[in-house]
Amino acid sequence: MISKIIAEDLISKVKKAIGNVEKITIVSHVGPDGDALGSSLALWHYLMSIEKEPTIIVPTAFPNFLAWMPGADQVIIYENDKEKADLIFASSELIFALDFNTVSRMSNMADAVLESPAKRILIDHHLHPESFAKVLISYPEISSTSELIFRLICRIGDFSKINLACADCIYTGMMTDTGGFTYNSNNQEVYIIIAELIKLGVDKDDIYRKVYNTFSADRLRLMGFCLYKKMKIYPAYHAALITLSGKELYQFNYTNGDAEGIVNIPLSVLGVEFSVFMREDTDKIKISLRSQGTFPANKVAADLFNGGGHLNAAGGESYLTLSETIKKFEEALPYYRDFLEEGSLTPEGA
Repeated sequence: MISKIIAEDLISKVKKAIGNVEKITIVSHVGPDGDALGSSLALWHYLMSIEKEPTIIVPTAFPNFLAWMPGADQVIIYENDKEKADLIFASSELIFALDFNTVSRMSNMADAVLESPAKRILIDHHLHPESFAKVLISYPEISSTSELIFRLICRIGDFSKINLACADCIYTGMMTDTGGFTYNSNNQEVYIIIAELIKLGVDKDDIYRKVYNTFSADRLRLMGFCLYKKMKIYPAYHAALITLSGKELYQFNYTNGDAEGIVNIPLSVLGVEFSVFMREDTDKIKISLRSQGTFPANKVAADLFNGGGHLNAAGGESYLTLSETIKKFEEALPYYRDFLEEGSLTPEGA
């Protein structure tokens, strides 16, 4: 038995909204990760099971290691098929916005979503959501948006509608947004849900292999390069930084998703409590932040990089050059020493 986290009036509003329409569009954030795609596909499968006409549209492509997910081949990539997507938005009756808290996270797709006549429902687990949706289901204490989708379907009374494809997508989203259940996953109800998904036929070992053990040779070489050449440790601040320029990415035939998980690796170094990864993109620096214990990665993301997220997992971006962004980060490190746990790991040289 899991607790009824989602408020009853929100459940009623979602049931009513779904019951009154046929054409439903599901959207998520730029650079969809496992939770964004997992929650979107899980909801898509559920809506299909109750004879609706759902479509998933995401701003940009998702990583290749998620392409195996049931229904992934039906997802429309906005930047690749804008004309078709715009027509769908114009005729949508209901839009579900999943796994993001601000309009800007939809990038160049935002205008089409906001101009659509469709009613909007936001389902998310990030802090400080903007009020661009009529119905707001926001619970930052929940591990993932995929977990919220599971809870929502159950509260609607349609647990029996969760087929294996839907369950696989929910599990994938929960697994990836907790780093394989290594952070934001200390609530026992997470594992009650996992047990229910396994009963439905989810092969968690196979899903882990598909997501984490299907690297290309280029991706492995890139990770080795990051560790050998690009990882910098700041012992006095329990911190680590990895950066990659566009030229370095090109050298390793970078494709979307190849940098996934690199930010987590320095956390296995004794004494490192905070890890940052910076990647040069076409018009900005993409930044991922991870931490252990009580160090607030989300505060650093918000303070320095116009971002946010969870205590131990956050993201942001910079419109400075890569070298300027690195300098900004290094100059700010002393201001976050007070946020380290009292009695935390003491790295060599601290």
